[in-house]
Amino acid sequence: MHPRKLLLIVAIAALVGVFFAFNLGRFFSLDFVKNQQAAIDAWRVAQPMLTAGIFFAVYVAVTGLSLPGATIMTLAAGAIFGVWWGTLMVSFASTLGATLAFLVARFVLRDWVQGKFGDRLKAINAGMEKEGGFYLFTLRLIPIFPFFVINLVMGLTPIRTWTFYWVSQIGMLAGTLVYVNAGTQLAQLDSLKGILSPELLASFALLGLFPLIAKKIVALVKARRVYAKWSKPARFDRNLVVIGGGSAGLVTAYIAAAVKAKVTLIEKHRMGGDCLNTGCVPSKALIRSAKLLSQIRRSAEFGIRKADAEFDFAEVMERVQRVIREVAPHDSVERYTDLGVEVVQGTAKITSPWSVEISTAEGAGTLTTRSIVIAAGARPFVPPIPGLTDLDYLTSDNVWNLRELPERLVVLGGGPIGSELTQTFARLGSQVTQVEMAPRILIREDPEVSELVSRRFQEEGINVLINHKAKQFVVDNGEKVLIAEHAGQDVRIPFDAVLVAVGRVANTRGYGLEELGIPAPRTVETNAYLQTLYPNIYAAGDVVGPFQFTHTAAHQAWYAAVNALFDPLKKFKTDYSVIPWSTFVDPEVARVGLNEQDAQEKGIPCEVSVYGLDDLDRAIADGEAHGFVKVLTVPSKDRILGVTIVGEHAGDLLAEYVLAMRHGIGLNKILGTIHIYPTLAEANKYVAGVWKKAHAPEKLLAWVERFHAWRRG
Repeated sequence: MHPRKLLLIVAIAALVGVFFAFNLGRFFSLDFVKNQQAAIDAWRVAQPMLTAGIFFAVYVAVTGLSLPGATIMTLAAGAIFGVWWGTLMVSFASTLGATLAFLVARFVLRDWVQGKFGDRLKAINAGMEKEGGFYLFTLRLIPIFPFFVINLVMGLTPIRTWTFYWVSQIGMLAGTLVYVNAGTQLAQLDSLKGILSPELLASFALLGLFPLIAKKIVALVKARRVYAKWSKPARFDRNLVVIGGGSAGLVTAYIAAAVKAKVTLIEKHRMGGDCLNTGCVPSKALIRSAKLLSQIRRSAEFGIRKADAEFDFAEVMERVQRVIREVAPHDSVERYTDLGVEVVQGTAKITSPWSVEISTAEGAGTLTTRSIVIAAGARPFVPPIPGLTDLDYLTSDNVWNLRELPERLVVLGGGPIGSELTQTFARLGSQVTQVEMAPRILIREDPEVSELVSRRFQEEGINVLINHKAKQFVVDNGEKVLIAEHAGQDVRIPFDAVLVAVGRVANTRGYGLEELGIPAPRTVETNAYLQTLYPNIYAAGDVVGPFQFTHTAAHQAWYAAVNALFDPLKKFKTDYSVIPWSTFVDPEVARVGLNEQDAQEKGIPCEVSVYGLDDLDRAIADGEAHGFVKVLTVPSKDRILGVTIVGEHAGDLLAEYVLAMRHGIGLNKILGTIHIYPTLAEANKYVAGVWKKAHAPEKLLAWVERFHAWRRG
């Protein structure tokens, strides 16, 4: 602990010790104040300024040190100084003292509390940053909450000091006035019960509800202001209109139909969105073909002297399209029509908060609707690099149209998409150069993860260029060349095709957001309920973020659908507490929760347990003895903060940890669960064993050893 913090704790402890050691609390009793009222009042008449100054200073000290006696002093203020002067003095003294206690708690304890429990306090911190003043005001109005506890607890949160001060000043005023006024009748008071009658407490409780009611009223006023220039229909054609037929849109429409709402889904291109047509499904189909080729080339490792594979790249790409066609019925118009969804293939434009104009091949029309869910997805981001637009560059949207394998392929981007396609095309026979401007590929993962994947890439003949910034594309004597900057020098990289995979950007234009004034600088802005500027217009999926995964789009869709259909009766805040993802390179990388670099950046203390898959029987038998399982836990506890798995079927193995984190299951229970032998899933049990061994009860084991020695005689 910092010496200054320790010194402050010692000083406060000494002052509190003196208070109790010398029984100073006797001066803050109701009987003492009543008995000494005449003497105190006489001294006030003789020395008014000095009396007021001493009273003010003592009040600040008592509240600042969180000592008992503030209530009696408030009564005394009324008896000595009268209602108005007493209220004025107590109001400022109590607020200053409360702020001192607040600052002490913040200085001494906040860093420790946030460091130890920061992960669990995320939602509270976010709420306090956004509406801390409102929460504090509500607590200040209800005297059943001890004020000194509020002071100390608020110091542990991110609420600003100035906000704490002025909200406390206003929030405590009503209670202060009641107590000071009661103090003017001190002679008639026999106990504090005379002040805190059930009726008065009930009045305070009702007063405490006022901010909640006020918040609702403010929300209604804001909504009326937002909707002011629009004419709301008397009746609606639909309960819900969904824009976009990708993962988020499909799940939203499905839920609406399941609860018997009348819903229309509008898709302008192909049902299934990016995941089915240009993302998850085609990429995994291509990765599987490339992996088979890789395994055939490794035949000698499995005792097979020689194995060759003849293939045609065009046929491989045709298989990809075949897989898309086989999966397509799951997301088809026919299926969703059968489920009760009206599916329209056309373009949509929001023309008011309650109306959507739909244009199809047959014409145009407008639907009125109570709610709208925007699920317009995202597209590949193409950086403004000079010369790029002069080339027929590839992205994750159009790479599936290739039927001729590029001999030399440059991949821009070292993220998940870029890395997956880098390895895939290299295994299919392209000479691939991966260009990444960051210090390593897969920058969101821990350094050893990036190193392991990068080393595999290099072993497979991939040229991985990190710290290389693409500057310009040129055509030199008929040859395409990328000029990249590295360590202040230009590097020339010749190529036949370039694949741009540097991220994705939300589709926010072309369907009415600008006209309605809905903010969408990078993504559509929403609140915790996925509501946009207009409370009845929601957004979900890649168009919102922050996670651009199919499964998170489906996750958000549940919240968007339920909130859109049942608000104001009930609505739910979107839960992002346990979000898993996987990068389908070889070795596969999967993660949920924190990794080590996240924990370090956020200052979250953790313990790390690692089990190497090179020790696992099944991994050895399969020839996949590489990678690891890394689990982060709360120090000295088995509660899981995050997991990273690198290895064969990492995404599948991660599911056990996603379940564990979601439902509060710790490593002890995973260790006590039977896992089939020999399977890769045993790694989850073994890493729990690593944690358990590190927390073995050494003293108990020493006694057990003595016990067994005694039994041997």
